[in-house]
Amino acid sequence: MTETAVLTIRRATEADLPAIVGLLADDPLGATRETLDDLTPYRTAFARIDGDPHQHLVVAERAGRTVGTLQLTLVPGLSRTGSTRAIIEAVRVRADDRGSGLGTELIRWAVERARELGADLVQLTSDATRTDAHRFYERLGFAPSHLGFKMTLPN
Repeated sequence: MTETAVLTIRRATEADLPAIVGLLADDPLGATRETLDDLTPYRTAFARIDGDPHQHLVVAERAGRTVGTLQLTLVPGLSRTGSTRAIIEAVRVRADDRGSGLGTELIRWAVERARELGADLVQLTSDATRTDAHRFYERLGFAPSHLGFKMTLPN
């Protein structure tokens, strides 16, 4: 657990799911793919995440309320002479806390935690439409070095 005067970043518990899903749904993209109506699929996913030592799902709390979340995943690999990559995913900051510096603290925490866990490289993706987020990540030292691709698989 990491604490500052106003912010605590800690491993998420199942009790945090409603707040996390709320954060995931609280933007134009998330609103089209997340729902608080049924937390069952999120509980199933949380159990898989929580049981995997390479997964680090965290929440950021300030004044007793959840204000942010992200997932940090370690991926060992052969490329780059056997480097371990840390992938930052699902970064969300509560709407009324955006612009407060919280996102910067959360990403800096993730980068430092990745270093502590032995990662050689930190990477993330951001939806192509999130141009403000792209500028934010570049200000933090991330380079737009790759073009990402996704394929949704039918259930």
